[in-house]
Amino acid sequence: MNNDDVQVNLEQRSLFRHRPFRHYWSARVCSMGAYQMQVVATGWSVYVLTNNPFDLGLVGLVQFLPRIALTLWAGAVADRYDRRWIALICTLAQMVACGLLAIGNWQGFLSREFIFGLIAIIGAARAFEMPTMQSLLPNVVPAASLPRGLAMSTAATQIAIIGGPAMAGLIFLAGLTAVYATATAFFIVASVAMATMPRIQVAVQRIRSSESLLAGIHFIAANPVILGAISLDLFAVLLGGATAMLPIFAKDILHVGPTGLGLLQAAPAFGALAMTFFLAKYPLQKQVGRQLFASVAIFGLGTVLFGLSTSFWLSLTTLIILGAADCVSVVIRQSLVQLETPNDMRGRVSAVNSVFIGASNQLGEFESGMMAAWLGTVPSVVLGGLGTLLVVGLWMRLFPSLVRRDKL
Repeated sequence: MNNDDVQVNLEQRSLFRHRPFRHYWSARVCSMGAYQMQVVATGWSVYVLTNNPFDLGLVGLVQFLPRIALTLWAGAVADRYDRRWIALICTLAQMVACGLLAIGNWQGFLSREFIFGLIAIIGAARAFEMPTMQSLLPNVVPAASLPRGLAMSTAATQIAIIGGPAMAGLIFLAGLTAVYATATAFFIVASVAMATMPRIQVAVQRIRSSESLLAGIHFIAANPVILGAISLDLFAVLLGGATAMLPIFAKDILHVGPTGLGLLQAAPAFGALAMTFFLAKYPLQKQVGRQLFASVAIFGLGTVLFGLSTSFWLSLTTLIILGAADCVSVVIRQSLVQLETPNDMRGRVSAVNSVFIGASNQLGEFESGMMAAWLGTVPSVVLGGLGTLLVVGLWMRLFPSLVRRDKL
């Protein structure tokens, strides 16, 4: 082991010995894992109840609308109040909603409308939680360790996105109520981790005017590299995201049931986690702009292949590759946003960034469901992948400074 490897190991150990970061990391893993279990369960519940791909798309839309409505306020709140308590309240709200889903399924009154109402509450909570957690991270690690903290936070997210759906697939053997109940328990653990996090002294500011609320938008608009990176991810995933259709693939195309659905849902995160470890050993140092566009192009090609596949193992492998490619995009985008944003604006900038993420994920789910209802599941996924490739070519012309970006 060389000296650099020894130093990396020391940094990793020191971060976990740092109590605020340890609580932050634990809360992030548990909350994200619970959310992922809930996503698998509600997707399966809705499709079994209605057998309509359009309703799967509505699941994404119902979660996205609160986010777009609350984004500016969420960022301002994260910059004004104690971020620990904001995150705690958001986690508790998701815990209550998930608990009601468990009770509703147990007692037999879990309807389409009841599910939509509760996931709207979850969407509103996550509208505040995402920018708060993103802007909290630089406050719980020493400044010199922020890049390592970002990498470990990304790894925490990917572990949760892998473990949550995979665990949900196994727990499905005990019934849908057990999945919702387990997710609720994980939200409780995340709440305890946030509630017991040591107080961190962070300067806050009063947000008085609409100009201040819109500062995050103005900051991103004035930075073409950041704008190009996050908008590329927005349109690529908006068009190429096929995860909303996974219940249909699991049930009607691949015939693998809810357990197979859990594996399919976890596969992209498995690829992302593997890529995270690779990037920890071989970090992005040069030609990051070209690597960003190449990763998104691979994502588009993989989406086309997934749409055409009728083999469970080929589909699983393709989703792993998709996740690895998407991880490169995520690391580049998050690094640019966090490292180039002042601390007193991180909440608002992260809130705007979370809208881009939400639009690419939840609104992408709605687009996928709508297109699947009109054209059929397979044609909609294939056309979405081709659309992603078209976006890559167009964005290379619109944002040449991003293409030429050499270092983070």
